[in-house]
Amino acid sequence: MSEQQQKKKAGVFDIRFVIGGLLGAYGIILILLGLFNATEEELARGDGLNINLWGGIGMLVVAIAFAAWARLRPVVVPADPT
Repeated sequence: MSEQQQKKKAGVFDIRFVIGGLLGAYGIILILLGLFNATEEELARGDGLNINLWGGIGMLVVAIAFAAWARLRPVVVPADPT
């Protein structure tokens, strides 16, 4: 077999996909809370800034960065460790 055929990628088992997925899920939850559940009391605590919305957007951006990083620079696992 050629050297290229013996190498496999970690795929979805790459820890960057797991971290990106969790950050993305939490980010979407925070975005939804910021859009549909922002009360005047919560906005006053954040000095008029919708913290849930901006925090969720930040988490979603980081999740996309993790997914892009894992996709562009995959971990290569040797097929036969011996």
